[in-house]
Amino acid sequence: MKLKKPFLLILTLALSISLAACGNNKNSNAGGSTNTEKENTGSKNTTQTSDLSGSILASGSTALQPLVDQVGKKFNEKNPGVSVQVQGGGSGTGLTQVSGGQVQIGNSDVFAEEKLDASAAAELKDHQVAVVAMAAVTNKDTGVTNLTKQQLVDIFTGKITNWKDVQGKDQPIVIVNRPSSSGTRATFEKFALGQKTEDIKGSIQEDSSGTVAKIVAETPGAIGYLALSYIDDTVQSISYDGVEATVDNVASGKYPVWAYEHMYTKGEPDETTKAFLDYFLSPEVQDSDVVDLGYIPVSKMQVKRDAEGKIVQ
Repeated sequence: MKLKKPFLLILTLALSISLAACGNNKNSNAGGSTNTEKENTGSKNTTQTSDLSGSILASGSTALQPLVDQVGKKFNEKNPGVSVQVQGGGSGTGLTQVSGGQVQIGNSDVFAEEKLDASAAAELKDHQVAVVAMAAVTNKDTGVTNLTKQQLVDIFTGKITNWKDVQGKDQPIVIVNRPSSSGTRATFEKFALGQKTEDIKGSIQEDSSGTVAKIVAETPGAIGYLALSYIDDTVQSISYDGVEATVDNVASGKYPVWAYEHMYTKGEPDETTKAFLDYFLSPEVQDSDVVDLGYIPVSKMQVKRDAEGKIVQ
């Protein structure tokens, strides 16, 4: 009996220590589990707020299309969860589709007020991402490198039909025009001709700037007009009243045939579209893609225009 009490005391003490250890382990495990959940939750929330997803459909101006295409691909590489699709169709199409909610962005060479009624235009938010200059271009064999405003008016209204009448070759003039919905045509008529024109019988009409460039390059006697981003050594760029269509001449206001490149949204853009537009205006895009493709950053312009085409600065 004398040997049993110490033994029981030792046994009781050992059991107490063991139970206390188990309790501590349980508390420790419980605490670890909670911390892990908090960490996982925090990580999940961070991922949700930093990763963009969704799709952006932009349509409209073919003059702006090459730039939107290129920037869209770069944005997609940085944001794999976002799909950016770009379609042409002309400024009128882009403005109509963004107004109708069919696309997130309507690309346009002209202000919305010039194509839509006042109430529809008022619903759109203007994002000016670049400036585009346009020039008359001819087939390289016409023998002409400069035209005055009046000569251009006479050509596009049918009063002059042969290049010899403007110091060129004895060769019939073939007009390659854009459809009435084209923002490029609207800009050319407004700032180069100073008036709207009717389509002349026998003229060619094409919906795409790329096709216009190809036809002018391959058709003897052809004349059209293109954004600088489409002009290369396959066609002859024509000076306007003796002023070349250069970046410096456009930025200073000496060369008048230019327009803002607008990317309209219907009201404020959603988070993904806003991120795309913010990226478009970043130095990474404005100082490289915009310049490389022949556009002019808005920040470099020394003059500004309002929706009526008036210089306001």
